[in-house]
Amino acid sequence: MIYCYKTYSDFFEGVAMKKVLKIVLIVIGVIILAAAGLFGWLTVTEYRPNAVEELEVQGAAGWNSPKLGEEIDILSWNIGYAGLGKDEDFFMDGGVKSRPDSKEAVETYLRGIYQTAYSEKYNFDIVLMQEVDTDSHRTYGINEMDYLGVDAYTYALNHSCGFVPIPVPPIGKVHAGLMTQSTYLVESAKRISLPCPFGWPSRTANLKRCLMATYIPIEDSDKQLVLVNLHLEAYDSGEGKIAQTKVLKEFILSEYEKGNYVIAGGDFNQTFPGALDLYPVKNSDLWAPGTLTEDIMPEGWQLEYDISTPTCRLLNQPYDPSDENTQYFVIDGFIISPNVTVEKVETLDIGFEYSDHNPVSVKVILGEGE
Repeated sequence: MIYCYKTYSDFFEGVAMKKVLKIVLIVIGVIILAAAGLFGWLTVTEYRPNAVEELEVQGAAGWNSPKLGEEIDILSWNIGYAGLGKDEDFFMDGGVKSRPDSKEAVETYLRGIYQTAYSEKYNFDIVLMQEVDTDSHRTYGINEMDYLGVDAYTYALNHSCGFVPIPVPPIGKVHAGLMTQSTYLVESAKRISLPCPFGWPSRTANLKRCLMATYIPIEDSDKQLVLVNLHLEAYDSGEGKIAQTKVLKEFILSEYEKGNYVIAGGDFNQTFPGALDLYPVKNSDLWAPGTLTEDIMPEGWQLEYDISTPTCRLLNQPYDPSDENTQYFVIDGFIISPNVTVEKVETLDIGFEYSDHNPVSVKVILGEGE
């Protein structure tokens, strides 16, 4: 009887193990099928913009045109989709979060961005913004373009994905892009695709970077002011930034050769000359930008930036200016053609209150350069 009991016990244990193994195999199979289905869907629905796309000019029509010899005030600001203010961190920078804790937090950041960018204190003629969400899970579906669109504006998608599957919980749906706003009359605008450094499958849910060129007629001139809004690659090995910077350079040179006045501004995700001396990398295991050099453009072109105040902070933790390990960068600025005189460039120190970037302003005069 003892022998039979052991035999039956072994039998039932074997049956139980087979059931467990079967359940495990079923679960693994379901996960594999779900993953295959997700990546299949992402592949089919992947955002594939054309090389060049004409864009609609939206909002109120500009009421005048800039004049040669007249000052123009321009602001560039990566607003961090109104989701990366002082209380936030981000998983790609060594933090843990993928979005703010509440819709109210996004609304608070967005309100601060609006009040800063359109303050009578500054009275900017042109505002270039990066990371403006129109319908994203991370910003609770708020259409920031509608909220920020005061004057004539143009908008170009650079991230459009029905479901970004990372991290846990996932980022989810993202629709975001570049926005250029002008008090001047805007004649036309176009989206120019930049090289994407990512392969399948990560490419399907990743950004499709671009330049947004906005064309503004100049009073009593057959030439145009060409504004180039940009946000170059961030989380690549470095080759993406190099390839995208090459396209940027070729485009702005071509516009200058037409006799136009060219101002390219935005988030280069590359540190400007001399900035690393003031803000050295403190942890090489975390994200760090590429590097720009003064000779990026031919002689006469102007690389304009202000290293006296950082333009960006690392999002490995909520902002703490008293923490000596807080990482700063200078990665936002302008490239300006030789036929434009730069009067002043300044980073506005707003303490990263509403975004992980501080805005950068430039005051220029057209037609006073070379």
